[in-house]
Amino acid sequence: MRTDIFARLDREPEPPKIETPRMSRHRIALFGGTLAFYLAIVIAVLMSSWLVTLDWKVMLFRPYQQWPGIHAFLDYYVVLGQRGPTAVMVACWLGWRSWRQHTLRPLLTLGASLLLLNATVGAVKYGLGRLGPHYATQIGSAELFAGGDIFPSGHTANAVVTWGILAYLAATPRARRYLSAMSAVVSLGVGLTTVYLGTHWLSDVVLGWAAGLLILLGLPWVEPLITRAENWIFAARERLSAHSRLVPAPPVAAGGPRPVPAGQPAMGGTAAQSPVREPVGAGSRQAAVATAAGSRPRAHTAPPAHQGHAVRSERTPVTPVGSRRPPHADRTPRGGTAPARPVAGG
Repeated sequence: MRTDIFARLDREPEPPKIETPRMSRHRIALFGGTLAFYLAIVIAVLMSSWLVTLDWKVMLFRPYQQWPGIHAFLDYYVVLGQRGPTAVMVACWLGWRSWRQHTLRPLLTLGASLLLLNATVGAVKYGLGRLGPHYATQIGSAELFAGGDIFPSGHTANAVVTWGILAYLAATPRARRYLSAMSAVVSLGVGLTTVYLGTHWLSDVVLGWAAGLLILLGLPWVEPLITRAENWIFAARERLSAHSRLVPAPPVAAGGPRPVPAGQPAMGGTAAQSPVREPVGAGSRQAAVATAAGSRPRAHTAPPAHQGHAVRSERTPVTPVGSRRPPHADRTPRGGTAPARPVAGG
């Protein structure tokens, strides 16, 4: 029995029609505004403006020393922004959605969003090379191009994308509103937690929020590629299924015996030895006579003394042209040496 996700999809009823988000004017306006905000943060850090001064004030305030009682809880809470655990949790939920809705779009959308996130955030991280608060070398410096990988915050951007994808794929407007609020609270808390722990500057977190929001707002542009990938996967599955249903014939060695179809006696046997009894007709009788004429004679044993008559399988078949068995010169008729009486109707 097939137990993969495709087999389960085939057994489920047809799902309701799910509307795919489109790149509307409102979404384009939000995308443009977020992109402008993103560039403004990068420029502010590059110019060591007031934003960098605020970074240093928050860092020297050391929130983890001001409120040490919540340190243990926030150490676990920040896991909601780590890429590995969050991707596994959300992938399990979206996998169940794919199973119920007969589509791979939820899983493919998650994969596409994480791929875009890693490409864009990773490029900026290693391109600017900013050091974190614990590795800073000069007070008031932006700590750029120093071999770091802290700007923007990967935890914050990942929390925005991973939990925001649930709202993006919501089936109803009500669910979309609730999931949007939930993802906003989770990503906001993860970003502030990294500032509390001293692992990120405040500007890192702000840029991480903007980076994750850009990914979610730009996903409708990727929807055609996601649809194309889904169609390709299902087409490949159909080809594999069709190929697995083709059973090749067993190979036959040169000069060796060939397989005998069911119901046909093997070479050297008689029609009476076949396990399948065919209806007696003109065509089948002639074929039986031709088969018996070309077969090799076989010795027959006399029936036991206590047996009054021969069983049906030992009787000599009668046809309009006579016996189907060839005559035997050395055969002795039953009951003595008198010649056998011809069968009536022969």
